[in-house]
Amino acid sequence: MTIRVDEDEQNPWTVLRISGELDLVTSPLIRRRVHDAVAGGRHDVVLDLSEVRFCDSSGVGVLVAARRLMRSCGGRLRLILPARGAEDGAHVNRVLAALGVRRLFEVYEDLPAALDETAAPLRPVARAS
Repeated sequence: MTIRVDEDEQNPWTVLRISGELDLVTSPLIRRRVHDAVAGGRHDVVLDLSEVRFCDSSGVGVLVAARRLMRSCGGRLRLILPARGAEDGAHVNRVLAALGVRRLFEVYEDLPAALDETAAPLRPVARAS
């Protein structure tokens, strides 16, 4: 499997650090981990995607489904997606922007910002043509 997930509790947040490729093969694992957190009563989830090198449409689908699940249970979902750099999650940011779904998510540059209740999410970056 080309993905790794590390889980950490940072009250009230459950942080899932995802490394590797988020695709058709690995997306069910991410879906299961988010569902497990909610089933365990943890309704505030941060998905750290800064080390995701590749994301296809099934990966985007799992992120959209996670957002829907968190909203349905009164929870919160935050994503960590650095804006630039080849190896730091920028690919996921570009994919979400290209598909027009980036605006659906609360995105932060790093974990301290995502955990900070006073920090504002990053605004979607307009793509240069």
